[in-house]
Amino acid sequence: MIRHGQTDFNLKGIVQGSGIDSTLNETGVAQAFSFYEAYKDIHFDKVYTSVLKRSQQSVDSFIQKGINHEAHAGLNEINWGNKEGMRITPEEDDYYRWLLKQWQNNKTDLRIEGGESPEDVAARQRPFLHKILERKEEQTILICMHGRAIRVLLCQLLNYPLSAMDMFEHKNLGLYLLQYSGSMCKVDQYNNVDHLQGLN
Repeated sequence: MIRHGQTDFNLKGIVQGSGIDSTLNETGVAQAFSFYEAYKDIHFDKVYTSVLKRSQQSVDSFIQKGINHEAHAGLNEINWGNKEGMRITPEEDDYYRWLLKQWQNNKTDLRIEGGESPEDVAARQRPFLHKILERKEEQTILICMHGRAIRVLLCQLLNYPLSAMDMFEHKNLGLYLLQYSGSMCKVDQYNNVDHLQGLN
């Protein structure tokens, strides 16, 4: 499971969620290439992405190899509501920190104005989650999605409460490697960016 590569919105500190369909910038394209070079020899049975361009561009080299690809809106980033497209000013950062504190205090049903809550994101991820865990013919899969959405999905995979989601750090093109035993998941690699050496 990886987060998408860098976009200009990331670089400029502008909020992008499910309502911002941004593309990779030059650094993001280089990150995607470096990830592909590091993992191109792994036999992936399926590539899953969100429906947003930045996630699909990040794994396009795998898709172009002919690996089956499915895009799911359930993997889209959280909708940050009326904050999307806004630069993160000190005032906006204060609001963001306040919101994270509420979520860490188990108020994970609290929605940002005009947007989603972590509970909303978890609910739309569940059909996808059930699908991948039940498809026994897909032994090795690659999932490319988004930072906050990754945190929510990891909580569900690892049976953590959503209030703990900020324990899962993420960087552009950072890798989480998970193994599923048939009844539970464990993390073998945590936000691994070794494949990006020289780019950051």
